[in-house]
Amino acid sequence: MRTSFDLLVVGAGPVGLATAIEGALAGMQVAVIDPRQGSVDKACGEGLMPGARAALDRLGVEVAGWPFRGIRYADASVGGERQVTAAFRRGPGLGVRRTELSRGLAARAAALGVERVSARAGVPVQGDGWVQAAGLRASWLVAADGLHSPIRRALGLEAPAVGTRRFGLRRHYAVAPWADVVEVYWAHDAEAYVTPVDADTVGVAVLCGGGGGYDEWLDRFPALRQRVAGAPVASTVRGAGPLRQRATRRVAGRVLLAGDAAGYVDALTGEGIAVGLAGARALVGCLVAGSPESYESAWWRVSRRYRVLTHGLLWSAQQRVVRRAIVPAARAMPAVFGAVVNRLA
Repeated sequence: MRTSFDLLVVGAGPVGLATAIEGALAGMQVAVIDPRQGSVDKACGEGLMPGARAALDRLGVEVAGWPFRGIRYADASVGGERQVTAAFRRGPGLGVRRTELSRGLAARAAALGVERVSARAGVPVQGDGWVQAAGLRASWLVAADGLHSPIRRALGLEAPAVGTRRFGLRRHYAVAPWADVVEVYWAHDAEAYVTPVDADTVGVAVLCGGGGGYDEWLDRFPALRQRVAGAPVASTVRGAGPLRQRATRRVAGRVLLAGDAAGYVDALTGEGIAVGLAGARALVGCLVAGSPESYESAWWRVSRRYRVLTHGLLWSAQQRVVRRAIVPAARAMPAVFGAVVNRLA
């Protein structure tokens, strides 16, 4: 195995593998460092918006999943009867198990000659024109090592996260999808996302303040609880959080932060994968152009819509009176709701 590369990527999650693929497509010699082997799972809503599907197609990544035509908001306080649906204008989204997304990205990376190294990266060491991790040396290193990025922390790039702490919990149920959309149920203090991922499986993810088990939070959604009652559980509960993470900057010498490691607001709008893929493309573009320092402004540019809309919706969701009005307002103004959904798609 070679020990010198153009690009080292730490983290074999979707954004890490997408960054590796982008690098390989640009002619770089790339290695991905991650101690985990095989497909990598994580708590995730598992719905790929149309923009994310288009990005995967551009990268040549093939994944199996279940199409959905839009987003539906439902008010859990009235049994899910008060609801509104917005259809995508750019074609369907795709519900994809996180393990399947990992498999598809890893297969494409391997086909392009990206090397996978099973190791812990540790703290990168930088020198004149090089950076080193896990005994490997490269011109550049991308830290795509997740929400709680050890590299971000080790390099002093972590910033305090302000605001309410939120967490995500996810479980799958062996039941046929009952809707051709991703359903978002709103309770008084949590949201639940139902994503069809294949012909006989749905994923149910809950976004909440933590402090309780999955079933306790699911009880906030009586209509949803009734839907999955008696259905066999198809996966163990996985959790993630706190979701809000901040970085002081995204470039530190020859180390660049990508994906959740670069900063994350919340999963409320379902844009995480799409924004991460766009960021990976921007990052490699900056390296190819010989201007890594421009990645900072590029990251702010490609993530701006996600940050603005997510901050706005999250603020609204944390105001009790406003939160109760979200679904009724969306029903009263379906054109506005549809425009926002398609802005995110």
